[in-house]
Amino acid sequence: MTQPLSARPFHLRWTLTVTAAEAAGFLAPAVVGAATADLPWYGALPALLAAGAVEGAVLGWAQAAVLRRALPALRGTRWVMLTAVAAVVAYLLGTAIGLGATGPGWAAIVVAAVCGPLLLLSIGGAQWLELRHHVARAATWIPATAVAWLLALAAFLLLATPLWHEGQRVGVSVAIGAGAGVVMAFVQAVLTGWWLLRLLSQGRRPRRRQPVPTG
Repeated sequence: MTQPLSARPFHLRWTLTVTAAEAAGFLAPAVVGAATADLPWYGALPALLAAGAVEGAVLGWAQAAVLRRALPALRGTRWVMLTAVAAVVAYLLGTAIGLGATGPGWAAIVVAAVCGPLLLLSIGGAQWLELRHHVARAATWIPATAVAWLLALAAFLLLATPLWHEGQRVGVSVAIGAGAGVVMAFVQAVLTGWWLLRLLSQGRRPRRRQPVPTG
């Protein structure tokens, strides 16, 4: 069953823990992205997907660590695995969007229109598979995390894009990405924590009654 929780301490714990974990986990794709910038996409992709798995696993572990205080029955290992797989899918979709942008205008629009929403929904959709067993209205976690990641990625791009330039040293590129990654991590942590608190305040999802044998 869900445990009583105080809103402000829970949100603060979630925000600090998840921000730190996502910022740390994002260092993996930041380093890989800078180190493989001169490689063709198919040469960089395996390393990028592996780095995405690391980022997702670290993020999922931190989220589960906080969430299990309120939902002791949450399967932490499953939550971590789902988040890691979703992160890999998100990076794969992001690569597809990047490749589409190099093609004809209509292709870029079509690829972005298809892959963009799927990318934003990937983390929340994967985590819903576990969360639905523990809270009511768990499906709202999917669009809520999508909005959180949309705003977080927008913050990242607004900060990092003007500072990145061709010919930069790898260390400089990584530092820019890491700094913008902290802001990205904070934005998504604050917003997802706020919505998660709303879900937890509504209590656990009632279990279905098992049919009573007759005869």
